Amino acid sequence: MTQQLVTHPMVKFQRQVYSLVESKIIKPSDSLWKIALLYGDEWSYWKKELIDFGFTMQDPIADLLAVEAWDEE
Repeated sequence: MTQQLVTHPMVKFQRQVYSLVESKIIKPSDSLWKIALLYGDEWSYWKKELIDFGFTMQDPIADLLAVEAWDEE
């Protein structure tokens, strides 16, 4: 029996943010709220997700990129 792994939405979000950093659109030292400018209408969803995981909008983007597993417990 094979178990299909479903990618957590935060993993996809983290990858998108990482590519923004790689593209030099944002810096790892920028605050998370800067992402809001790039996500527009989707931002309220992602902001809620980040807050649920204990982030504040003043945290550096590097903190988001440092998360290795998005386990919901």
